This record gives sequence, C-alpha cells and structure tokens, in this order.
Amino acid sequence: MVVQVKPRIRYSSKTMEGNQQKVEANILLLGAENVGKSALTVRFLTRRFIGEYGDIESIYSHTDKIDGRDICFNIWDSLCPQNGEESGYISDRQLQWADGYILVYSICDRASFNVVQQQVQCIRQAKQKLASTAQIIIVGNKRDLQHRRTVSSEEGRLLALSADCGFFEVSAAETYHGVLMVFHELFELIREARALKKGTAGFKGIVRSMSAVFGRKRTE
Repeated sequence: MVVQVKPRIRYSSKTMEGNQQKVEANILLLGAENVGKSALTVRFLTRRFIGEYGDIESIYSHTDKIDGRDICFNIWDSLCPQNGEESGYISDRQLQWADGYILVYSICDRASFNVVQQQVQCIRQAKQKLASTAQIIIVGNKRDLQHRRTVSSEEGRLLALSADCGFFEVSAAETYHGVLMVFHELFELIREARALKKGTAGFKGIVRSMSAVFGRKRTE
C-alpha cells in the first residue's frame, strides 16, 4: 500500500515545452543517514532492492517515458552532513541545481523526521531568495516496518500540507510501483511549475508591450 497526499494547487500543463521530445529534471534526494535514499534511487533505476550501501554520494542519469515523452531524470543521491547540528544543511550548489527535492525520512526514526522538517524550512527560504520554482515531495520510507513506527502517517501528511508539497509513504524494500509514483509525481509538479512560470513570463511580456504602445499614444 502507498499513502499519498498531493499539493493543493495544480495547474494545467498541456502546452508545456512545445514540441520538445526530451525533457530533463534534476532531482535532489535529501534526508538523514540510513533512511533509504539510495535504496529508493536504485529501486527507481533498476527495479531492484539493495539493502546495504556505503557512504557514497552519486549523481545518476536515467531516461523514462511519461505520456510518450522521454524524460531524463538526473538524480543526486546526497549524503547527510555528519555534524548533527548541520543535519538539515543544504549547500548553495545543491539548491541552485535542483528542479525538485525528495526529502526522505524513516517512519521508524523520529530524528530523521526532524531533519526533513529542517530541510523543508531551508528549501522554502532558499526558494524565496532564488525565486526558484523547485518542487518538494516528502517520503516516509520503510512502511513495511510498521511494528517499529515512531512517526505517524498523520504527522507526515501535516508537514506536507503545511509546506504545500506532495507526500508518500512507501517501502523501497517491498515495492517498485510506490517508488516509481514518487519520481513521476515529482516530475509532474516540476512540469506544472515550469508551465506556470512560462505562462506568467508570457503574460508579463504582453503587458509590457501594451504599456509601450499605449504609453506612446498618450505622448503623441
């Protein structure tokens, strides 16, 4: 079973990116240690589950088809800083690179949920500063370990609602489909945000053109 919550506001993206056949999306995975970031990434890339990983930070590229289009996912599987006080830290380079974020915590680890809360705040502040349209999905992983749960589904939903972002609970260990939904939903949010930004830019251009025309008329 996959638990999902979507952001409140959705936008039409039918005219997104014209006739372009291949679209890229830069996805940054964040979260504390041992929450399953690499397991989620590898599940999406290969459909396989691998339980043990070393401390390796990697960027992967993977092409998938969505609605008949080739979508290139560039996935940055990041490491969490070792300093506990900086557990929610996200570098400027990462913030500028990412089109979307997957913030992962373990439903069995309260501290990892706290890290995601910090990272949500960091991203929201950076979005205002950078005028970014980057989107967020929060993922509670290890849903198969219900007997060890310390973070309720409701807490995850409330955090996502407060940040107006997507939310899933999944088990990377048990299912590929739930992980696939996470990445595909984030791409849809990115695509919609791009379409909205493009439409807003076009509208502003029309307003400027009209202002220039009517401005000249008033001075003639």
